[in-house]
Amino acid sequence: MDKETGASAGPRLRRALSLWDLILYGAIVLQPVAPMSAFGALSDRGHGHVVTAVLIAMVAMLCTAFSYGKMATVYPSAGSAFTYVAQEIHSSAGYITGWSMVMDYIVNPLICTIWCAGQAHEFAPGIPVWGWKIFFAVVFTLLNLQGIKTSARVNAGLAAGMSAVVVLVFVTTIRYILGHPHSDPGFFTRPFYDPQTFTFDNLFGCTSLAVLTYIGFDAISTLSEEAEHPKRDILLATVMTCVIIGFLSSAEDYIAQLVWPASQPFPNADTAYVYAAARTWAPLFSIVGFTLLVANFGSGMGAQIGAARLLYGMGRSNALPSSFFGAVDAQHHVPKNNVIFIGVIVLIGSFFLTYGRGIELLNFGALIAFMGVNASAFMRYFVKAAEKKIFNFISPFAGFFICLGLWWNLSRPAKIVGSIWMIAGILFGVWKTRGFREQLSFEVPPE
Repeated sequence: MDKETGASAGPRLRRALSLWDLILYGAIVLQPVAPMSAFGALSDRGHGHVVTAVLIAMVAMLCTAFSYGKMATVYPSAGSAFTYVAQEIHSSAGYITGWSMVMDYIVNPLICTIWCAGQAHEFAPGIPVWGWKIFFAVVFTLLNLQGIKTSARVNAGLAAGMSAVVVLVFVTTIRYILGHPHSDPGFFTRPFYDPQTFTFDNLFGCTSLAVLTYIGFDAISTLSEEAEHPKRDILLATVMTCVIIGFLSSAEDYIAQLVWPASQPFPNADTAYVYAAARTWAPLFSIVGFTLLVANFGSGMGAQIGAARLLYGMGRSNALPSSFFGAVDAQHHVPKNNVIFIGVIVLIGSFFLTYGRGIELLNFGALIAFMGVNASAFMRYFVKAAEKKIFNFISPFAGFFICLGLWWNLSRPAKIVGSIWMIAGILFGVWKTRGFREQLSFEVPPE
């Protein structure tokens, strides 16, 4: 007789995602057009030098990406960082990491709902903003209830649409530059280095913001139980997503800096890239604005998938009530309860949280999770390893302290609200596990 009980004996997640599906998912969550939203803030902080900052940030985040990918080969679990830290360090540390990720993953679709509602209202002002919030929260939830392959097909369509716009921006920019010749010998190198404005303080400050371009790649690891070959593909997809987004982001920022030099102020820093694109071809003002709406739609939907599967991993491990959070729908093989639960939180929260405060809270949770994963990789592949390899020391060590430095420089309000969330979660965990004395079960399903 099968001894498995509870959530373990019920329907399981379906292994249906290829390496390409995983890369598409990661690219959608990070967004191929992500640097367009942050371009103005990066340019102001770095006095140009956005391209250099994005490339440095890519190298820095690759350390964390390697840690995620290597841990996923050992623990192909939907619990992601929660599982890694609990297995390699301690179950209580894993719970705290998972709780920080819950905030990160819940806030992501929430702020995407807020942004999409505001932008959609600009296109269709006849529908109030609150109406658009309800619309997007419901659509995210309904799509994610249809199963992981449906979500993967939607991701492919969104990636194709955004890629087409990015290509259009490149074409119009090249045409604009060729039509406006420059005799300045430093014109094409100034986005990388401008001797008149360069300081290390400006560059490092810009890099600390540019790292936010990559936050979200960890969502790939939450799909470990739905990947066809998780031990190979999760590591490859995580690293390749970081590299692809890094070079694509630097290229997008490069052409924007050529069109609109840092010495010229933007009418609105929040929409700086839209103004730069419109300088090359006026219709791009509306096209890029709509594309950013689509990008946030895809990111919000993808983040809701990650949040639902994170809660599933914690529920199955008894860190949350397993009868609700550890259940899988028999028809579509998705954690239906969790998808609906996240959808309700997103809908309610979108009426109380601002977009700016949401970004700060997202970074608070994400960076704690990143530190936990780097610490786990350090413990498994260096401290506990029979053979001490220098790369297994340098990569997670560097990743941990880079994330710590970024977390330490978050704003005071973000630290206060984030700390309240963490304290509430820890108190719940103490009650749920009798002071973390009850053993949490971390099931790793067979491939």
